[in-house]
Amino acid sequence: MAHPGFFQRQAHARRNTSLLVFLFLTAVALITLAVCLVGYLVTRSESSGLAFHHWLLSSHGLLTAATVVGLIVLGSLLRWVDLAGGGSRVAKMVGARPIDPDTRDADERKLRNIVEEMSIASGVPVPELYVMDQETGINAFVAGYTPGEAVMVVTHGAVTQLTRDELQGVVAHEFSHILNGDMRLNVRLIALLAGILMIGQIGGFLLRASFYRGHRVGRSRDGRAQAAMGIIGVALFVIGYVGVFFGRLIQAAVSRQREMLADASSVQFTRNPEGIAGALFKIGLKGGYLDTTSHASDMNHMCFGESARMKFTSLLASHPPVEERINAIQPGMLARLRSRLRDTEPGTRLYSGAEPAPTAGAAAFAGGQPRTSTSPLASNLSPPTNTRKFSDQVGTVNRRSEDFALQFLERLPATFRNLLYTRAGAIQLCYGLLISELSRQQQAERLGLLPDHPVLGSQPDLLDKLLPALKTIGEGVRFPALELAMPALRKLDPEERELLITNVQKLVAADNRVTLFELALTSFLSRHLGDEAERIVPVRYKSYRPVLPALQRVLSLLARAGTSDQDEAEALYREAMAGFVDGRGDKVPTLEKVTMRQLREALTALNGLSPLLKPAVIDACGYCITRDGRVDVREYELMRLVADQIDCPMPPLSV
Repeated sequence: MAHPGFFQRQAHARRNTSLLVFLFLTAVALITLAVCLVGYLVTRSESSGLAFHHWLLSSHGLLTAATVVGLIVLGSLLRWVDLAGGGSRVAKMVGARPIDPDTRDADERKLRNIVEEMSIASGVPVPELYVMDQETGINAFVAGYTPGEAVMVVTHGAVTQLTRDELQGVVAHEFSHILNGDMRLNVRLIALLAGILMIGQIGGFLLRASFYRGHRVGRSRDGRAQAAMGIIGVALFVIGYVGVFFGRLIQAAVSRQREMLADASSVQFTRNPEGIAGALFKIGLKGGYLDTTSHASDMNHMCFGESARMKFTSLLASHPPVEERINAIQPGMLARLRSRLRDTEPGTRLYSGAEPAPTAGAAAFAGGQPRTSTSPLASNLSPPTNTRKFSDQVGTVNRRSEDFALQFLERLPATFRNLLYTRAGAIQLCYGLLISELSRQQQAERLGLLPDHPVLGSQPDLLDKLLPALKTIGEGVRFPALELAMPALRKLDPEERELLITNVQKLVAADNRVTLFELALTSFLSRHLGDEAERIVPVRYKSYRPVLPALQRVLSLLARAGTSDQDEAEALYREAMAGFVDGRGDKVPTLEKVTMRQLREALTALNGLSPLLKPAVIDACGYCITRDGRVDVREYELMRLVADQIDCPMPPLSV
């Protein structure tokens, strides 16, 4: 049975969208009725004593209802369009500053290193990092529509007040939201809440306008009109609080359970329950409220902890209480943290503002021995051991991938790594990956095909620093190096991105043949830098029948990559296809040739499958490349290509 964590929670996140729409429509209906009731009371003398339900169906009632619904929809639509820019737009909305990939600030470098380790270990492209410089509370969130285009925003308080283990626990928590598809729902919820709150904002505007004009004109002939405007403003302002209540209720409905799951995933990823528990404990001590942005309430469901103060916390909070979250991570953890606090700061209580001592054990990513979690939540999320199913590894971090991430980053020469944080260095990396195995003369010939450009042209001085390192660290780390360069590549404007992809395609086509790595590289760049990089892929297929031609292309290619013997490749293909065609793989014969365009079309089609149907595809591909008991570099790159293109983050494999 496939590991339920990643794929089932992906499906659950999509189902939550339907719940969100239902709650939104319910809130709109109730707010509309409330406004109509105000309109009925104001115009009662004009409506000849009609009962409310009759007035509601009159021209006045229908016009009022249509106006309210139109304003709410307009408010949501405007915010929806405003947030079309994805995670970076959300970060700018709250006043966050992008962290330069090659920052020299020690705290920011610590955060960047943790995020890079987690990205490489999980197979997710490194997200863009932002910091809220003026926020002293401890908080963080991720935003975006797809994992490849995610951004992570942390407060200054989180970066400076948390230990490395604690910050790592927070980062792992946020990575869980990236992997589980929560980000897209969170951004949509901001837009829907904007519409719900629109009526209250209009009421507040009318109330201020009536007060201002009444103060200026005094007792004029317009006094009665000003009073009426003020009354209507007060009524709409009060109704606006009804909208706020429903908005909070919707946030709580879609957020609480996901926060508990993300806490458990953080323990699973780091195997250090004291990391995230310590971060939560410090939030209990110092708070995580966002005080310098007017959007704190909008962001409440997205953040690591509560970002806005509220009444009726037990009913409307988007997060479970801190104590409950800590004890869910590991029973008795809260008592140990309190005891440690009393030992280090005698006379203090949980919310006194003192800081607990650093955690006793180093997290797995920090290079020490990882802790073994006894958390009931974490045990439910842990992948099965000793399994060969590739789908069990999707969306997870394991000990082997952690070790790989650490060893990879340690092996990178400092000059090479720093170049990946610059736009110029990241661009030259893309070229270097395609020419590193060629002779010096051939390299010069290939680079001569590229047009002159101040940023995207060939830069031999940078390539001279990159190419030796590429040969030293080996083929198996080409994808992780590319993922490290993604934050810098995302800083290219749309025209530059298009030219980069065009230049890469020129280098690939220079020898009139396409290797598996070249195919993987061009597909990866098109997927994450192309025009539709942030496009949300809807579920189009709920069975395998419509995508059998796509499966035929992908598995034909993988079966041939898995063995050099033609007969064995035929048998391997039939075995891999058997699960999709009722046990008869010969119904869809193997293909002798699969072009680059055909493979891309096939992977696009497979990405339209329901999340619960994707594990079988991943397992069939994995079966092909592991049939001989080993995975070579070209098989690994092909597997990573398939996983990346169908939005299934794959940790590094043993090559």
